[in-house]
Amino acid sequence: MSIQPAKRISEVKEYYFSKKLREIDEKRQQGMSIINLGIGNPDRPPHEDVLAELTQASNASTNHGYQSYVGIPELREAFSKWYSKHFSVELNPAKEVLPLMGSKEGIMHISMAFLNKGDKVLVPNPGYPTYASVSNLVEAEMVNYELKEELNWQPDFDELEKQDLSKVKLMWVNYPNMPTGANATIELFEKLVAFGKKHNILICNDNPYSFILNDKPLSIFRVKGAKDICIELNSLSKSHNMAGWRVGMVAAKSSYIQYILRVKSNMDSGMFKPLQLAAVKALSLEKDWYGEVNKEYLERRELVWKIMDMLNCKYDKDQSGMFIWARIPENISSAIELSDVILNKAHVFITPGTIFGSQGDKFIRISLCANKEVLKESIIKIQNSLK
Repeated sequence: MSIQPAKRISEVKEYYFSKKLREIDEKRQQGMSIINLGIGNPDRPPHEDVLAELTQASNASTNHGYQSYVGIPELREAFSKWYSKHFSVELNPAKEVLPLMGSKEGIMHISMAFLNKGDKVLVPNPGYPTYASVSNLVEAEMVNYELKEELNWQPDFDELEKQDLSKVKLMWVNYPNMPTGANATIELFEKLVAFGKKHNILICNDNPYSFILNDKPLSIFRVKGAKDICIELNSLSKSHNMAGWRVGMVAAKSSYIQYILRVKSNMDSGMFKPLQLAAVKALSLEKDWYGEVNKEYLERRELVWKIMDMLNCKYDKDQSGMFIWARIPENISSAIELSDVILNKAHVFITPGTIFGSQGDKFIRISLCANKEVLKESIIKIQNSLK
Protein backbone atom coordinates (compact mmCIF):
# COMPACT_ATOMS: atom_id res chain seq x y z
CA MET A 1 0.00 0.00 0.00
CA SER A 2 1.36 3.46 -0.89
CA ILE A 3 0.27 7.06 -0.53
CA GLN A 4 -0.41 8.69 -3.89
CA PRO A 5 0.34 12.38 -4.60
CA ALA A 6 -2.36 14.91 -5.36
CA LYS A 7 -3.71 14.88 -8.90
CA ARG A 8 -2.63 18.51 -9.35
CA ILE A 9 1.03 17.50 -9.62
CA SER A 10 0.45 14.77 -12.22
CA GLU A 11 1.01 17.28 -15.01
CA VAL A 12 3.86 19.09 -13.27
CA LYS A 13 7.33 17.74 -14.00
CA GLU A 14 10.53 18.40 -12.09
CA TYR A 15 12.05 21.71 -13.20
CA TYR A 16 14.42 21.04 -16.12
CA PHE A 17 17.37 22.80 -14.52
CA SER A 18 16.89 20.79 -11.33
CA LYS A 19 17.36 17.57 -13.30
CA LYS A 20 20.18 18.96 -15.43
CA LEU A 21 22.13 20.23 -12.43
CA ARG A 22 21.87 16.75 -10.92
CA GLU A 23 23.19 15.24 -14.17
CA ILE A 24 26.06 17.74 -14.25
CA ASP A 25 26.87 16.97 -10.61
CA GLU A 26 27.01 13.25 -11.42
CA LYS A 27 29.47 13.91 -14.26
CA ARG A 28 31.60 16.00 -11.92
CA GLN A 29 31.64 13.18 -9.38
CA GLN A 30 32.97 10.97 -12.17
CA GLY A 31 35.90 13.36 -12.49
CA MET A 32 34.69 15.47 -15.41
CA SER A 33 35.22 19.24 -15.35
CA ILE A 34 31.87 20.62 -16.48
CA ILE A 35 31.20 24.30 -17.23
CA ASN A 36 27.59 25.35 -16.79
CA LEU A 37 26.53 28.19 -19.11
CA GLY A 38 22.85 27.46 -18.68
CA ILE A 39 21.42 29.33 -15.72
CA GLY A 40 20.86 33.05 -15.21
CA ASN A 41 22.34 33.17 -11.73
CA PRO A 42 24.24 36.47 -11.20
CA ASP A 43 27.75 35.61 -10.08
CA ARG A 44 28.77 39.03 -8.76
CA PRO A 45 27.81 40.50 -5.35
CA PRO A 46 25.39 43.34 -4.65
CA HIS A 47 26.71 46.85 -4.06
CA GLU A 48 28.95 47.13 -0.99
CA ASP A 49 26.51 49.60 0.61
CA VAL A 50 23.75 46.99 0.34
CA LEU A 51 25.91 44.41 2.11
CA ALA A 52 26.84 46.93 4.80
CA GLU A 53 23.17 47.75 5.38
CA LEU A 54 22.32 44.06 5.74
CA THR A 55 25.11 43.56 8.28
CA GLN A 56 24.21 46.65 10.29
CA ALA A 57 20.51 45.88 10.33
CA SER A 58 21.14 42.25 11.28
CA ASN A 59 23.10 43.38 14.33
CA ALA A 60 20.07 45.23 15.71
CA SER A 61 18.36 42.99 18.26
CA THR A 62 14.92 44.38 17.38
CA ASN A 63 15.05 43.30 13.72
CA HIS A 64 14.58 39.55 14.11
CA GLY A 65 10.87 39.14 14.71
CA TYR A 66 7.98 38.48 12.35
CA GLN A 67 7.29 41.26 9.89
CA SER A 68 4.21 42.60 8.17
CA TYR A 69 2.83 40.64 5.23
CA VAL A 70 2.84 43.85 3.17
CA GLY A 71 6.50 44.71 3.83
CA ILE A 72 7.89 47.64 5.76
CA PRO A 73 6.73 51.10 4.63
CA GLU A 74 10.29 52.07 3.68
CA LEU A 75 10.49 49.22 1.14
CA ARG A 76 7.14 49.98 -0.45
CA GLU A 77 8.17 53.63 -0.70
CA ALA A 78 11.53 52.64 -2.21
CA PHE A 79 9.83 50.53 -4.90
CA SER A 80 7.49 53.41 -5.66
CA LYS A 81 10.39 55.87 -6.03
CA TRP A 82 12.31 53.35 -8.16
CA TYR A 83 9.39 53.10 -10.58
CA SER A 84 8.99 56.86 -10.69
CA LYS A 85 12.69 57.48 -11.31
CA HIS A 86 13.46 54.75 -13.85
CA PHE A 87 10.09 53.90 -15.44
CA SER A 88 8.30 57.28 -15.16
CA VAL A 89 5.40 55.44 -13.51
CA GLU A 90 3.66 56.61 -10.34
CA LEU A 91 2.63 53.92 -7.85
CA ASN A 92 0.90 54.52 -4.52
CA PRO A 93 3.31 52.82 -2.08
CA ALA A 94 0.56 52.09 0.45
CA LYS A 95 -1.96 50.59 -1.99
CA GLU A 96 -0.33 49.63 -5.29
CA VAL A 97 2.93 47.95 -4.25
CA LEU A 98 3.34 44.60 -2.52
CA PRO A 99 6.86 43.30 -1.76
CA LEU A 100 7.35 39.59 -2.44
CA MET A 101 9.88 36.91 -1.62
CA GLY A 102 10.92 36.87 -5.28
CA SER A 103 8.83 37.37 -8.40
CA LYS A 104 8.72 33.62 -9.11
CA GLU A 105 6.66 33.24 -5.95
CA GLY A 106 4.47 36.05 -7.23
CA ILE A 107 3.50 33.96 -10.25
CA MET A 108 1.95 31.44 -7.87
CA HIS A 109 0.30 34.14 -5.73
CA ILE A 110 -1.31 35.76 -8.77
CA SER A 111 -2.46 32.46 -10.22
CA MET A 112 -4.04 31.36 -6.95
CA ALA A 113 -5.68 34.74 -6.48
CA PHE A 114 -7.32 34.96 -9.91
CA LEU A 115 -7.67 31.51 -11.46
CA ASN A 116 -10.32 28.91 -10.77
CA LYS A 117 -10.15 25.29 -11.91
CA GLY A 118 -10.91 25.23 -15.62
CA ASP A 119 -10.15 28.89 -16.29
CA LYS A 120 -7.94 29.39 -19.32
CA VAL A 121 -4.51 31.05 -19.24
CA LEU A 122 -2.56 32.40 -22.21
CA VAL A 123 1.07 31.28 -21.85
CA PRO A 124 3.86 32.34 -24.27
CA ASN A 125 5.69 29.78 -26.39
CA PRO A 126 8.64 30.11 -25.99
CA GLY A 127 8.33 31.29 -22.42
CA TYR A 128 9.42 30.92 -18.82
CA PRO A 129 8.44 27.33 -17.81
CA THR A 130 7.02 28.46 -14.46
CA TYR A 131 4.00 30.06 -16.16
CA ALA A 132 2.98 26.63 -17.42
CA SER A 133 3.80 24.66 -14.28
CA VAL A 134 1.94 27.05 -11.99
CA SER A 135 -1.07 27.06 -14.31
CA ASN A 136 -1.13 23.27 -14.02
CA LEU A 137 -0.79 23.39 -10.24
CA VAL A 138 -3.87 25.59 -9.89
CA GLU A 139 -5.69 23.34 -12.40
CA ALA A 140 -6.22 26.07 -14.95
CA GLU A 141 -6.27 25.23 -18.65
CA MET A 142 -3.11 26.42 -20.35
CA VAL A 143 -3.43 27.87 -23.85
CA ASN A 144 -0.11 28.47 -25.59
CA TYR A 145 0.27 31.47 -27.87
CA GLU A 146 3.23 31.49 -30.21
CA LEU A 147 5.93 34.14 -30.20
CA LYS A 148 7.52 34.26 -33.63
CA GLU A 149 11.00 35.32 -34.63
CA GLU A 150 9.66 37.19 -37.67
CA LEU A 151 7.45 39.30 -35.34
CA ASN A 152 10.42 40.05 -33.05
CA TRP A 153 9.02 37.57 -30.52
CA GLN A 154 5.85 39.57 -29.94
CA PRO A 155 2.32 38.11 -29.79
CA ASP A 156 0.50 37.65 -33.07
CA PHE A 157 -2.69 39.51 -32.21
CA ASP A 158 -4.37 38.49 -35.47
CA GLU A 159 -3.92 34.84 -34.49
CA LEU A 160 -5.09 35.49 -30.94
CA GLU A 161 -8.28 37.15 -32.17
CA LYS A 162 -9.18 34.00 -34.14
CA GLN A 163 -9.33 31.94 -30.93
CA ASP A 164 -12.24 31.45 -28.56
CA LEU A 165 -11.16 33.74 -25.73
CA SER A 166 -14.39 33.58 -23.73
CA LYS A 167 -12.89 31.50 -20.90
CA VAL A 168 -9.46 33.13 -20.86
CA LYS A 169 -8.94 34.87 -17.53
CA LEU A 170 -5.24 35.77 -17.57
CA MET A 171 -2.35 36.29 -19.99
CA TRP A 172 1.34 36.02 -19.10
CA VAL A 173 3.75 38.33 -20.93
CA ASN A 174 7.42 38.89 -20.20
CA TYR A 175 9.37 41.87 -21.57
CA PRO A 176 12.28 42.25 -21.90
CA ASN A 177 11.61 38.68 -22.97
CA MET A 178 13.17 35.58 -21.55
CA PRO A 179 14.44 33.48 -23.29
CA THR A 180 14.61 35.47 -26.55
CA GLY A 181 15.97 38.80 -25.29
CA ALA A 182 13.40 40.73 -27.33
CA ASN A 183 12.48 44.09 -25.87
CA ALA A 184 9.07 45.66 -25.54
CA THR A 185 7.88 48.86 -27.16
CA ILE A 186 5.23 51.23 -25.94
CA GLU A 187 3.23 50.22 -29.03
CA LEU A 188 3.30 46.57 -27.95
CA PHE A 189 2.14 47.45 -24.45
CA GLU A 190 -0.65 49.60 -25.89
CA LYS A 191 -1.83 46.62 -27.94
CA LEU A 192 -1.70 44.36 -24.88
CA VAL A 193 -3.71 46.78 -22.75
CA ALA A 194 -6.31 47.19 -25.49
CA PHE A 195 -6.47 43.39 -25.97
CA GLY A 196 -6.95 42.84 -22.24
CA LYS A 197 -9.72 45.40 -22.00
CA LYS A 198 -11.50 44.12 -25.10
CA HIS A 199 -11.65 40.54 -23.84
CA ASN A 200 -11.62 41.17 -20.06
CA ILE A 201 -8.29 39.35 -19.70
CA LEU A 202 -5.86 40.23 -16.91
CA ILE A 203 -2.46 41.04 -18.48
CA CYS A 204 0.47 40.09 -16.24
CA ASN A 205 3.86 41.46 -17.30
CA ASP A 206 6.87 39.77 -15.69
CA ASN A 207 9.60 42.42 -15.83
CA PRO A 208 12.85 41.38 -14.06
CA TYR A 209 15.29 42.08 -16.94
CA SER A 210 14.69 45.78 -17.59
CA PHE A 211 18.11 46.93 -16.40
CA ILE A 212 20.33 44.32 -18.04
CA LEU A 213 21.81 45.46 -21.37
CA ASN A 214 18.86 47.78 -21.80
CA ASP A 215 19.14 51.57 -21.86
CA LYS A 216 15.41 52.24 -21.74
CA PRO A 217 13.56 50.40 -18.95
CA LEU A 218 9.87 50.19 -19.77
CA SER A 219 6.84 49.30 -17.66
CA ILE A 220 3.45 48.33 -19.01
CA PHE A 221 2.03 50.98 -16.68
CA ARG A 222 3.38 53.65 -19.00
CA VAL A 223 0.22 52.99 -21.03
CA LYS A 224 -2.77 55.09 -20.03
CA GLY A 225 -5.41 52.97 -18.31
CA ALA A 226 -3.07 49.97 -17.87
CA LYS A 227 -3.80 49.70 -14.15
CA ASP A 228 -7.41 48.77 -14.97
CA ILE A 229 -6.37 45.47 -16.52
CA CYS A 230 -2.65 44.87 -15.78
CA ILE A 231 -0.34 43.55 -13.10
CA GLU A 232 3.46 43.83 -13.19
CA LEU A 233 6.07 41.76 -11.39
CA ASN A 234 9.61 42.95 -10.78
CA SER A 235 12.64 41.74 -8.89
CA LEU A 236 16.04 42.70 -7.51
CA SER A 237 17.53 39.33 -8.49
CA LYS A 238 19.03 40.38 -11.81
CA SER A 239 19.10 44.17 -11.59
CA HIS A 240 20.97 44.24 -8.27
CA ASN A 241 22.77 40.85 -8.16
CA MET A 242 20.47 39.70 -5.36
CA ALA A 243 19.02 36.45 -6.74
CA GLY A 244 19.48 34.47 -3.53
CA TRP A 245 18.01 37.22 -1.39
CA ARG A 246 14.50 36.60 -2.79
CA VAL A 247 13.26 40.16 -2.96
CA GLY A 248 10.67 41.13 -5.53
CA MET A 249 7.42 43.02 -5.87
CA VAL A 250 4.07 43.11 -7.58
CA ALA A 251 2.50 46.37 -8.72
CA ALA A 252 -1.20 46.71 -9.43
CA LYS A 253 -4.26 48.68 -8.50
CA SER A 254 -5.39 48.43 -4.89
CA SER A 255 -8.14 45.84 -5.37
CA TYR A 256 -5.80 43.46 -7.23
CA ILE A 257 -3.14 43.87 -4.53
CA GLN A 258 -5.72 42.94 -1.89
CA TYR A 259 -6.65 39.74 -3.74
CA ILE A 260 -2.98 38.75 -4.01
CA LEU A 261 -2.40 39.61 -0.36
CA ARG A 262 -5.11 37.16 0.71
CA VAL A 263 -3.01 34.39 -0.80
CA LYS A 264 0.40 35.69 0.27
CA SER A 265 -0.59 36.22 3.89
CA ASN A 266 -1.45 32.53 4.13
CA MET A 267 1.83 31.39 2.56
CA ASP A 268 4.56 33.29 4.43
CA SER A 269 5.12 35.18 7.66
CA GLY A 270 6.80 38.28 6.31
CA MET A 271 10.30 38.99 4.99
CA PHE A 272 13.36 39.30 7.26
CA LYS A 273 13.55 43.02 8.09
CA PRO A 274 17.30 43.44 7.44
CA LEU A 275 16.73 42.05 3.93
CA GLN A 276 14.04 44.65 3.38
CA LEU A 277 16.26 47.47 4.64
CA ALA A 278 19.11 46.30 2.40
CA ALA A 279 16.68 46.22 -0.53
CA VAL A 280 15.75 49.84 0.23
CA LYS A 281 19.44 50.71 -0.08
CA ALA A 282 19.71 48.79 -3.37
CA LEU A 283 16.72 50.58 -4.87
CA SER A 284 18.30 53.95 -4.07
CA LEU A 285 21.46 53.27 -6.11
CA GLU A 286 22.21 55.68 -8.93
CA LYS A 287 22.59 54.89 -12.62
CA ASP A 288 26.32 54.30 -12.31
CA TRP A 289 25.53 51.02 -10.50
CA TYR A 290 23.58 49.73 -13.50
CA GLY A 291 26.33 51.00 -15.79
CA GLU A 292 28.97 49.04 -13.88
CA VAL A 293 26.90 45.86 -14.00
CA ASN A 294 26.27 46.24 -17.72
CA LYS A 295 29.92 47.00 -18.53
CA GLU A 296 30.81 43.51 -17.35
CA TYR A 297 27.90 41.93 -19.23
CA LEU A 298 28.93 43.74 -22.42
CA GLU A 299 32.42 42.23 -22.23
CA ARG A 300 31.02 38.78 -21.53
CA ARG A 301 28.55 39.10 -24.39
CA GLU A 302 31.41 39.50 -26.87
CA LEU A 303 32.78 36.14 -25.73
CA VAL A 304 29.39 34.44 -25.93
CA TRP A 305 29.01 35.76 -29.48
CA LYS A 306 32.29 34.00 -30.28
CA ILE A 307 30.84 30.73 -29.00
CA MET A 308 27.72 31.19 -31.07
CA ASP A 309 29.83 31.95 -34.15
CA MET A 310 31.90 28.80 -33.59
CA LEU A 311 28.67 26.78 -33.50
CA ASN A 312 27.40 28.52 -36.67
CA CYS A 313 24.39 29.86 -34.80
CA LYS A 314 22.58 33.04 -35.82
CA TYR A 315 21.59 35.69 -33.27
CA ASP A 316 20.29 39.24 -32.88
CA LYS A 317 22.89 41.59 -31.40
CA ASP A 318 20.18 43.89 -29.99
CA GLN A 319 18.96 41.46 -27.33
CA SER A 320 18.35 42.61 -23.75
CA GLY A 321 18.74 40.57 -20.58
CA MET A 322 21.46 38.25 -19.35
CA PHE A 323 21.28 35.60 -22.06
CA ILE A 324 22.06 35.21 -25.74
CA TRP A 325 19.39 33.39 -27.75
CA ALA A 326 20.48 31.95 -31.09
CA ARG A 327 19.12 29.83 -33.94
CA ILE A 328 20.98 26.55 -34.46
CA PRO A 329 22.36 25.53 -37.90
CA GLU A 330 19.96 23.92 -40.37
CA ASN A 331 21.90 20.64 -40.34
CA ILE A 332 21.25 20.14 -36.61
CA SER A 333 17.92 18.42 -35.96
CA SER A 334 17.18 19.96 -32.56
CA ALA A 335 18.51 22.19 -29.81
CA ILE A 336 18.65 19.21 -27.45
CA GLU A 337 20.91 17.37 -29.89
CA LEU A 338 23.33 20.30 -30.07
CA SER A 339 23.24 20.84 -26.30
CA ASP A 340 23.98 17.17 -25.61
CA VAL A 341 26.82 17.06 -28.14
CA ILE A 342 28.51 20.09 -26.57
CA LEU A 343 27.99 18.70 -23.06
CA ASN A 344 29.36 15.25 -23.88
CA LYS A 345 32.24 16.33 -26.13
CA ALA A 346 33.28 19.71 -24.72
CA HIS A 347 31.92 19.31 -21.19
CA VAL A 348 30.10 22.64 -21.50
CA PHE A 349 26.37 22.87 -20.80
CA ILE A 350 24.29 25.14 -23.04
CA THR A 351 20.52 25.41 -22.56
CA PRO A 352 18.37 23.96 -25.36
CA GLY A 353 15.52 26.28 -26.30
CA THR A 354 13.16 23.30 -26.34
CA ILE A 355 12.59 23.63 -22.60
CA PHE A 356 10.86 26.97 -23.22
CA GLY A 357 8.33 25.46 -25.64
CA SER A 358 8.11 24.06 -29.17
CA GLN A 359 8.96 27.47 -30.65
CA GLY A 360 12.40 27.07 -29.07
CA ASP A 361 13.21 23.72 -30.72
CA LYS A 362 15.68 25.33 -33.13
CA PHE A 363 17.35 27.67 -30.62
CA ILE A 364 19.91 27.54 -27.84
CA ARG A 365 20.55 29.96 -24.99
CA ILE A 366 23.79 30.87 -23.22
CA SER A 367 23.89 32.74 -19.93
CA LEU A 368 26.10 35.77 -19.35
CA CYS A 369 26.43 34.81 -15.67
CA ALA A 370 29.88 33.27 -16.06
CA ASN A 371 33.02 35.35 -15.73
CA LYS A 372 35.29 36.08 -18.68
CA GLU A 373 37.87 33.46 -17.66
CA VAL A 374 35.21 30.74 -17.63
CA LEU A 375 33.85 31.89 -20.99
CA LYS A 376 37.34 31.89 -22.50
CA GLU A 377 37.89 28.36 -21.16
CA SER A 378 34.55 27.36 -22.71
CA ILE A 379 35.69 28.69 -26.07
CA ILE A 380 38.83 26.55 -25.90
CA LYS A 381 36.88 23.44 -24.85
CA ILE A 382 34.35 23.86 -27.65
CA GLN A 383 37.05 24.62 -30.24
CA ASN A 384 38.87 21.42 -29.28
CA SER A 385 35.66 19.39 -29.45
CA LEU A 386 34.94 20.59 -32.98
CA LYS A 387 38.30 19.45 -34.38
